[in-house]
Amino acid sequence: MLRTRSMTDSDLTAVMLIEEQIYPHPWSRKIFHDCLRTGYECRVYEASHSVLAYSVMSAAAGEAHLLNLSVHPQQQGKGLGRFVLQRVIRQAREQSADTLFLEVRISNHIACRLYESEGFNEIGQRFGYYPAKNGREDALVFARPLL
Repeated sequence: MLRTRSMTDSDLTAVMLIEEQIYPHPWSRKIFHDCLRTGYECRVYEASHSVLAYSVMSAAAGEAHLLNLSVHPQQQGKGLGRFVLQRVIRQAREQSADTLFLEVRISNHIACRLYESEGFNEIGQRFGYYPAKNGREDALVFARPLL
């Protein structure tokens, strides 16, 4: 059974194991620690006491930003990413946000399709936003109204 709860510092080892497996340029442990310290909505999704996915969202002034949504590589393609995204959308509404924003690598077609299927629309592009193997990669900016 999947359990959702707030992320804590004690989860960061498990989170970092996933982060380092799925991203060529992962967030650092310090970034996650800072997100926790700042009070961002950091959640883990676990089964049998193993972290399978996590999300980080900030919300202020009527806007929410999905900063990180990651699923363990062995759990990808099973609907867990959609479940986490739907939970983040609900959390953003609970924080009184009227719009949820996110950036995604232009090459991440699977994530783009997921976001579009959940009501997100592409609203822009950030050039050279992400570090990449050979320089920088552009990000697509997506938004979803929550009202």
